[in-house]
Amino acid sequence: MVFEMDDSKGTPESDYSIECFQNYTAPEVFIQGLAGIVNQQDVETMIRAQKQMLQRFEKTNEMLTNCNALSASRLKAVGPEFKKHTQLLQDMKKDLDYIFKKIRAIKLKLSAQYPEALAEAQRSSLAEECEEDDQQQQQVNECDKNIVDESNPSSANNQD
Repeated sequence: MVFEMDDSKGTPESDYSIECFQNYTAPEVFIQGLAGIVNQQDVETMIRAQKQMLQRFEKTNEMLTNCNALSASRLKAVGPEFKKHTQLLQDMKKDLDYIFKKIRAIKLKLSAQYPEALAEAQRSSLAEECEEDDQQQQQVNECDKNIVDESNPSSANNQD
């Protein structure tokens, strides 16, 4: 027995399906098929999560915008003062360079005219600096000892 299929006759179901999708393109038909497979509750959960993230991002963006505006206004307020201080430091550096240049010139003249007196003055100056350093070191050591004694009350009780 040979079955022949007539294209003009089909099941009512297949006729309806074909007619239903004739107005759509192939990608649209594919998407409609996928939509039937996807769980709608999961899609709604994802949409809610995306909306929450969007709200967080918008809030964060607003906070960053406010922070940028505040930073810009503070920079604008402090900018001229910063420039003045920078100029002051540059002027001070020039002055110090000039002073040190003059000191070197004076030292050269003194070493040429009075080499023995200059050498003696330098030795005494170094000796004074060493004494000052020793005194400062003793003060630091005493402070350190006091701090250790205050932080360790048991050692203070043992000494009494």
